[in-house]
Amino acid sequence: MSYSDTVLDHFEHPRNVGDLPNADAEARIEHPVCGDIMTLAVKLSDGKVAEVRYRVRGCVASIAAGSCLTELVLGKSVPEATALKREQLLDALGGLPNASVHATHLALDTLAAVLDKLK
Repeated sequence: MSYSDTVLDHFEHPRNVGDLPNADAEARIEHPVCGDIMTLAVKLSDGKVAEVRYRVRGCVASIAAGSCLTELVLGKSVPEATALKREQLLDALGGLPNASVHATHLALDTLAAVLDKLK
């Protein structure tokens, strides 16, 4: 299985990993097929994502997808973050092998769950 340089960079140097004390919302999702688990927490300021943290128990692609997702949503309003599409995350990662695309579903499902708590 071959990963893009971007995926490997996010895997080897994940961004925004950890807990977020006093988060405005937090969600945890387990992918029903592969068993990977992602937790995502956000803190808003002036209606925009001011801080975001994630944790993943899973594969290379899930770790990279979570890291990349946090960079994509940082600074966005809730409607802008809600509008993020799977293809945008895939593009930002430089693509994923077919067997690893589930990671983008996990990341976006977790994002949707956390954003839903902010409505």
